[in-house]
Amino acid sequence: MNRLDFTPYRRTTVGFDRLFDLLERQARANGGDNYPPFNIERRGQDAYRITLAVAGFKPDEIDITAQQNLLTVKGSRPDADEREFLHVGIANRGFERRFELADYVRVEAADLADGLLTIDLVREVPEAMKPKKVLIGAQNPLKVIEGDNTAAA
Repeated sequence: MNRLDFTPYRRTTVGFDRLFDLLERQARANGGDNYPPFNIERRGQDAYRITLAVAGFKPDEIDITAQQNLLTVKGSRPDADEREFLHVGIANRGFERRFELADYVRVEAADLADGLLTIDLVREVPEAMKPKKVLIGAQNPLKVIEGDNTAAA
């Protein structure tokens, strides 16, 4: 059973629709193809690295596209020449792998070496969104200014 049912949670939460939709979409999309294999690692509090095994691909055969909350990695191979293989055990097919990114996560760098494509990601929360300490008594108290109550006779 590959279907996730978030109905009980949807009834008791407000504002999490996007998260539940994302999880359900990921479960449907990743049900089959596991090519190319990949790792996701945390390299710090706000730093991540995705490593894909793309042996045989050259840098000009891989396309990395980052857009809002989505990272897409595509590999396309030119048509094979007229070689005759007696056995084909090395995958020689194109691929497309998608990664959903959290808010404020951006691609910092990408590198291809020894058949491994590494993509470094960082989360940069805008200053306005970061938590701030509020000091008690640091603000000036509100003052009530009374108007001139003298009436002209």
